[in-house]
Parts: sequence; C-alpha cells; structure tokens
Amino acid sequence: YRMGPEHRFPAAVDDVLAATRWLQANAAALQIDPARMAVGGDSAGGNLAAVVALAWRDAGQAVPLRLQLLIYPATDMRAVAPSHTHNGQGYLLTNDTIAYFQRHYLDAHQLDDWRASPLLHGDLAGLPPALVLTAGFDPLRDEGRQYANALSAAGTPTQYVCFERQIHGFITMGRVIDEANTAVGLCGLALQRALA
Repeated sequence: YRMGPEHRFPAAVDDVLAATRWLQANAAALQIDPARMAVGGDSAGGNLAAVVALAWRDAGQAVPLRLQLLIYPATDMRAVAPSHTHNGQGYLLTNDTIAYFQRHYLDAHQLDDWRASPLLHGDLAGLPPALVLTAGFDPLRDEGRQYANALSAAGTPTQYVCFERQIHGFITMGRVIDEANTAVGLCGLALQRALA
C-alpha cells in the first residue's frame, strides 16, 4: 500500500480495501476460495486489517471475512492509553517514533477518524471473529486490549493474548525469541480453524 509522507491518510486504507476487493473478485483466476478469506497484520498492518474488517461489514459485502488477525494493532491514533506512558521509552517502539509516524501519515484533525482509529468506530458488532495479540512492553498494548474488549462487548467473537514479556515487533524475531514462534503458532491455529 502507498505510504506517507508522499501518500497520506487515507491512501493506505483505500489501497488495502481495493486489494481485498480485488482478491475476492479474482478468486477463481487465483484459484482461491472467495468464501475463505481473512485479514491480518501487525502494528500498522493490524490497524489496516481492523479497518478493512469494519469497512467490509459496513459495505455489506456478500461474502464475509472469516477472521481478523490483529498483532499489536494500532487502534487509537490519539495515543492516550496508559501503556503509551508506561512503555513509551526504552523499548523498540517509542512515543517519539509513534509521533514521527503519525506526523507523516495523518493531520491532527484525522486522529479520531475510525479509518485511522478503529477503536473509535461506533459499532463493532457483526465483525469477523478476531484474534488480538499484544506485547507487555509495547506502547500499543493497552489499545490492543481495549479493542479486543470492545469487540467482545459488541458480541464479536474475540480471543485476546498478551505476551507479557515481549516488545513491539517480537513476532518476527523467531530466531532469537522462542515466544515469537509460539505466537506464530497461535496465529496459524486461529487461521486453520477460521478457514476450515
């Protein structure tokens, strides 16, 4: 997807929605089952996956998505959750880095747009089941948990797992962190069940 600062919000949202629609429309040529699609990603990708699930539902797509796989997703661009204070310095992802990314992606008046902050969408019901993974030493930990709780409260089947000893980005560190492989295994199991 297109990225800032050259391509600012909502360019990335538009691109991932277009890609998801294209995949389903071209499923036969791609030899995939259009009724067995999931969305997922980590960090900004988790944000975009959550937004796709919301937009897909809101557009009334005939074939629903089967799963949202959200790995330490950014769900509230206002960055007001307590973990932004507790974990905002000293770990891989810092408040300074988050502010840098936000300045290159959004204007201040866009922070509460649900396409940037899916936690702020007024209706989280009727969405695909979700697996939300977070890391204990991540500034995004609390907003990931808040999103999982809000999904559950709205009746969306949701599982939440926090890897308390880990940092943002850990899931890609399987060569050095065994819990990364455990997290990948959980993701694989969730996808297997959802797409069976």
